[in-house]
Amino acid sequence: MIELASRDATVLVSPHDGGRIASLVVHGRELLVTGTSSDDPMRWGSYPMTPWAGRVRRGRFSFAGEDHELPITLGPHAIHGTTYDRPWSVEPDGSLAIDLGSSWPFGGHARQRFDLTDEQLVCTLEVRADRQAMPAMVGWHPWYRRPVELTFSAASMYERDDDGMPSGRLITPPPPGPWDDCFTGVDTPPVLRFGEGPTADVTLTVTSDCDHWVVYDQPTHAVCVEPQSGPPDSCTIAPFIIEPGAPLVRSMTLRWAG
Repeated sequence: MIELASRDATVLVSPHDGGRIASLVVHGRELLVTGTSSDDPMRWGSYPMTPWAGRVRRGRFSFAGEDHELPITLGPHAIHGTTYDRPWSVEPDGSLAIDLGSSWPFGGHARQRFDLTDEQLVCTLEVRADRQAMPAMVGWHPWYRRPVELTFSAASMYERDDDGMPSGRLITPPPPGPWDDCFTGVDTPPVLRFGEGPTADVTLTVTSDCDHWVVYDQPTHAVCVEPQSGPPDSCTIAPFIIEPGAPLVRSMTLRWAG
């Protein structure tokens, strides 16, 4: 584990467990669902997702006139990229790095950095093409432990079809939750208030330069608020193309009070 500490917070990062934040303690309260290497890597901590986030329909997409197939990892789909369940290496500057693995047909690598102050944690994630252009996406999947109250609003939500995937059509305004859905037009940062009763122990504000957000608040033990650079199945719906020397870089900032 890599331990980062400030006046009010302690962060544990596990390079071995997909380069995830394994623990985030603020004002003495653990904010994340914690786990170990033997637990399902999809369901604890806060892990990076790249070179795609969310699901790729049936693990299939086309790019530059060629069809590609990815390993099926959840139900009938490929999910959450190739880096969340593999060890990352620790670089001399303290950042974490990983190649995108043999199952990703384009090569490439990713890097992430964590910057902690007394008031906030900034997570920066980038994905780079090595030799050829490729579609790319980044995102984070934090599992915030209940009890927590989420304040969230968005202009639009992606419609889900019978396959549980975005159809490409936007619903405006979004229907009320609970959700397992992707949103756009999130102009007000999501806020999570941890604790029970009228006074929250910790208030966490989440900001990002990502323009898509997935909210999964159906579990009884956790709420997931996931900034992403594109929608699920982005390789087909809204591909973002990177080239060697021109990476995709995004950040997520967790700022607390309490």
